[in-house]
Amino acid sequence: MTDSVRLEDRVVIVTGAGGGLGRAHALLFAQHGAKVLVNDLGGSTHGEGASASAADRVVAQIRDAGGTAVANHDSVTDGQRIVEQALDEFGRVDVLVNNAGILRDKTFHKMEDADWGQVYQVHVEGAYKLTRAAWPHLREQNFGRVIFTSSTSGIYGNFGQANYGMAKLGLYGLTRTLALEGRKHGILVNAIAPTGGTRMTEGLIPPQVFEQLKPELISPLVVYLGSAQCEDTGQLFEVGGGWIGKTRWERSLGVGFDPQAGFSVEDVAANWAQIGDFEGALHPRDSLEALGQMMANLQKVRQ
Repeated sequence: MTDSVRLEDRVVIVTGAGGGLGRAHALLFAQHGAKVLVNDLGGSTHGEGASASAADRVVAQIRDAGGTAVANHDSVTDGQRIVEQALDEFGRVDVLVNNAGILRDKTFHKMEDADWGQVYQVHVEGAYKLTRAAWPHLREQNFGRVIFTSSTSGIYGNFGQANYGMAKLGLYGLTRTLALEGRKHGILVNAIAPTGGTRMTEGLIPPQVFEQLKPELISPLVVYLGSAQCEDTGQLFEVGGGWIGKTRWERSLGVGFDPQAGFSVEDVAANWAQIGDFEGALHPRDSLEALGQMMANLQKVRQ
């Protein structure tokens, strides 16, 4: 039997926790013993307005169940203030769940700078600000868990979501790099690409499916990734509807041309099928492995 996953004495910050996925994450972290800072600006799904009531309701629910939580109403772009409140209230920070997000869906030719910029500010800049503010404290205590919320819109693309897809895949790039930098300091960093029925996805998913995509079906993975039991880092997980899978990059074996003699456009055209043939595909784990085939091609010339 698997040991119980407990987080007593751990302090967790969950952004965008006034509803949807964030609320479910915060409640489950509290059930597993964590002290939770519930952050939510209380704005609309388009990033407009503000209200304290969303975060306050979740905090009240946690406390009514015997847990420990405080509300924070700052924008995620004020990450330093969020971290400072956690330190003031609880004395430490252990786990960050970068969950806050908005949508401003438009096809690219109709998109305005504000649609692009606001999505970037909330998803990318907000996640950066919070994580950067907490990073020195995680390093000093030699323990930390950071979870970024990516999306299948970033992994695979989605019509009308150029801004959202850009931001969400960017967060996975941040995940990969911070995982490398954080490991020696006990900081593990992972990303999830969730599919849940929330106010952000309502109307985008057929009603009969929406009802089955409960946010609570995402949170067990998030709480596990935030626990000491989890030893994975730099990974990306797709999750939703009671299903979890790990996603990784795949690359063909490719074609090596002579870098000294050079090669032509016609050579590329002639080898196009082999360049795109994924038979025996590779799965590089890091940049060094990713460079392996190129370096091997150069080595052949030197020999």
